[in-house]
Amino acid sequence: MNLLDKFERCPVCGSHHFETNSPKSKKCENCDFEYFMNPAAAVVAFITNSKGELLVARRKYEPSKGTLDLPGGFVDILETAEESVVREVAEETGLKVTGVKYLFSLPNKYLYSGLDVQILDLFFVCQVEDVSQLEAGDDAADCLWVAPEDIHPELFGLRAVRQALYEYLKMRGTQI
Repeated sequence: MNLLDKFERCPVCGSHHFETNSPKSKKCENCDFEYFMNPAAAVVAFITNSKGELLVARRKYEPSKGTLDLPGGFVDILETAEESVVREVAEETGLKVTGVKYLFSLPNKYLYSGLDVQILDLFFVCQVEDVSQLEAGDDAADCLWVAPEDIHPELFGLRAVRQALYEYLKMRGTQI
């Protein structure tokens, strides 16, 4: 279900005349307020160790509980994407990020409480201080290192992460 469908009243004046204005907006016929449904921002980290293995997490919660993922999560209010990826990596892996480089973005859909939430995933390459401190936490049930040639994107639960893995491995010259 589209999240906009849940908005039946204008959040400004309370009018029931809060109508679809475009595929991404609703507008109030009473007070002219228009609400645009823009994507939420999320960050995802590509982290490798000295052997060139990629850090992979196993999802602890739905959606896609039990499938593979990359460390990451949602950007908080008043937080930059770079600050967010540093925080999310620390929460999910216990690792301290020392360098962040933006790679690319992909649109995504995230099923939350029965609603399809539109997401814009921002992908980063991150360097970390000490990989021996690796410990799964927060949304990660487990963390493991996987050699690039052993990565199977179909085992990753989120569509944008699968697509990003193909792009990342292609950039590295790794055959899938």
